Amino acid sequence: MQQLRLFFIALQFFTRLPIPSWVGFEASWLQHASRYFPLVGCVVAVIAAAVYYAAALVLPAPVAAVLSTAASIYLTGAFHEDGFADTCDGLGGGMTRERVLEIMKDSRVGAYGAIGIVCMLAAKLTVLAMLPPRVAVAALFLAHPLSRLAAASLIWKLEYVRGEGKAKPLAQQMTSTEFAIAALTALLPAPFLLMMGWIGLEVLLAALLAALLAAVWMGRKLQTRLGGYTGDCLGAVQQLAEVFIYIGVLATLGHGAWS
Repeated sequence: MQQLRLFFIALQFFTRLPIPSWVGFEASWLQHASRYFPLVGCVVAVIAAAVYYAAALVLPAPVAAVLSTAASIYLTGAFHEDGFADTCDGLGGGMTRERVLEIMKDSRVGAYGAIGIVCMLAAKLTVLAMLPPRVAVAALFLAHPLSRLAAASLIWKLEYVRGEGKAKPLAQQMTSTEFAIAALTALLPAPFLLMMGWIGLEVLLAALLAALLAAVWMGRKLQTRLGGYTGDCLGAVQQLAEVFIYIGVLATLGHGAWS
């Protein structure tokens, strides 16, 4: 029952979805809710994939990709996109650690943030539109939980660098057991996708490699520039990993420009 409560707390924190009133709330629960961040991604994936599937029945793939992406953004309140933009502004415009953190705290979106969001969304929509419908649906089921696992890896390995902030309640460092739970839940959709034949093993491996690459690259950059992470950085890693996974899945199909 306590684990179910932790999942619902994570769902409430990371999405706009309502949770049952019996769940209740204690601030200390948030410290352990991050283990279910990828499971929240599975819920987001179900809705995003359902929107894509339904739209693709009557509309072209690019329109289905836009509607699916819009649904996921609405569902999460643009929580991760906002963090991505702030991180782009901070890392792009700040020369010192203090200046980076100051810029990231500013609610205004600067040039780096605006350009980053445009490029990120353009990449996400272009790749989803180019994938065959079944593979696009499978990619959504892989990308949403795995990208959130990439974000959770920062909580597992790095230190939170702000004294306060919106992610402070979640910023207690994850234990290896908690991260293992997160990893297992992130992989929940994979066996079903493989059994249904919607993806092959090479697609799954590409998605895993892409998520790992995004997590390691951003983790090292954040450690070098900030000495750890902030709440905005979690959103940035999630968005970057999501795009990397879509690109990795597309790359396995052999649709290169020179092919």
